[in-house]
Amino acid sequence: MNIESRLAQIGSQEDPATGAVSYPIYHATAFRHPRLGQSTGFDYSRTKSPTRTILEAAAAELESGDRGFACSSGMAALQTIFALFSQGDHLIVSLDLYGGTYRLLERIMSRFGVSATYVDTNDLDALEASYREGSTKAILIETPTNPLMMVTDLEKAAAWAKRKGLLTIVDNTLLTPFLQRPIELGADIVIHSATKYLGGHNDVLAGLIVTKGQALSDEMAILHNSIGAVLGPQDSWLLMRGMKTLALRMERHEFNSVKLAEWLKSHPAIEEVYHPALPHHPGYEIQRRQASGNTGIFSFRMKDARTVEPILRHLRLIAFAESLGGVESLLTYPAVQTHADIPEEIRRRVGVDDRLLRFSVGIEHIDDLIADLGQAIDAALREIEEA
Repeated sequence: MNIESRLAQIGSQEDPATGAVSYPIYHATAFRHPRLGQSTGFDYSRTKSPTRTILEAAAAELESGDRGFACSSGMAALQTIFALFSQGDHLIVSLDLYGGTYRLLERIMSRFGVSATYVDTNDLDALEASYREGSTKAILIETPTNPLMMVTDLEKAAAWAKRKGLLTIVDNTLLTPFLQRPIELGADIVIHSATKYLGGHNDVLAGLIVTKGQALSDEMAILHNSIGAVLGPQDSWLLMRGMKTLALRMERHEFNSVKLAEWLKSHPAIEEVYHPALPHHPGYEIQRRQASGNTGIFSFRMKDARTVEPILRHLRLIAFAESLGGVESLLTYPAVQTHADIPEEIRRRVGVDDRLLRFSVGIEHIDDLIADLGQAIDAALREIEEA
């Protein structure tokens, strides 16, 4: 079946006892054993629970992986993956990445002797220069990155990693398996902050891991159970409900974001727009080749930093808020919100400065979104002129 059908049918045929088309929420944490030495397949909900099992199987199937693991947040999923590594291990990580990932690596994993080098993962020379014989164990790629939408050629990067004997881990949060499937391009592990597009309604906190290969999947199962940052049954059900409409939502997110990016590109107050769907974007051709579409998030840089605060203050429909991927449009100021934990000199070198705004475009009518952002920019320009 096509992915649209597979998404809509998540869990709908998995309860033969009642025929429920919405898979039930099993709140039980313990399960009866028929007799000594026998199990129904469920013993204790941290290890395995019915509702979470359906979600995890759907995630693995959609990402073309072998096993899925649902976690209590995207960061919990990332921490579970990082538990694969030991003291002295080294990771190569995307240069422009989510601030929470940087914080986890630099403030937490560094205490356990795990180090990271941040490079443009689309640059094979930079990867080669960062590689440390004997200690580098994996490459962690965001593509597109957050917030500057840098694109990595996944086939090329994964092939390089395989030649070096490294794991390839890809954060697929922004594109979802509807638009991009990194395992089919050579990745070993895919991670999602499922709070974002997969959930899609700003009402569930979740993370997903998908692995390829028996040995890696078995090891991840041990870590998932041992660390225990698993997703509860209610949130598992909410996430499945959100995923059923993923195809429809992503199509609308993409349509709206491209229209807004094109509109902003011609606005006299805007210096630059970062969206892989625009032909001038350096990752445009790679994105077209390895993904079937574009996400609903992009960033743009104002010409004057003084306009940022009044723009955010004058928004009416669009919310000034963190996070992304929900049906409601959100405008974020990365320098003081999502990327505040990254040192200023690093942020500025990458391009996350005090003029950059990130737009998570929702599914509202495009005319209303353009009108709201337009009036907010106009109001900001008037305030500066009158000051």
